[in-house]
Amino acid sequence: MGVILHIAKRENWEEAKLRKVYRGDTLVSEGFIHCSTPKQVVKVANALFRARKGLVLLCIDTAKVQSEIRYEGIEEELYPHIYGPLNIDAVIKVLDFEPCKDGTFTLPKEIANTDAPDRIKGSANN
Repeated sequence: MGVILHIAKRENWEEAKLRKVYRGDTLVSEGFIHCSTPKQVVKVANALFRARKGLVLLCIDTAKVQSEIRYEGIEEELYPHIYGPLNIDAVIKVLDFEPCKDGTFTLPKEIANTDAPDRIKGSANN
């Protein structure tokens, strides 16, 4: 099992749970859902979501994703993109993802405190 991460607005995740599918903010406009690896997510959060509140981090089991996942390059780094809606049963854990007082993000302890962040276990009932 590999794990990728997606930064989402909490209200979008709550809506997805009711609809049983998550589409994110970019599926329609860009054709895919942006994701990150555990090593990439803090850099992405600090660049694009600085000081933004009300976010959650979706921990996604890549083996359960029904849509195609492609790893595509941006400045020589490959980021996972989900080309289609995300079936919510692929989301294995949902973590609160709030910025620090200075507006920056840090890796949640549930990911940082494991020696294998791609093996995150838990519940997606948040």
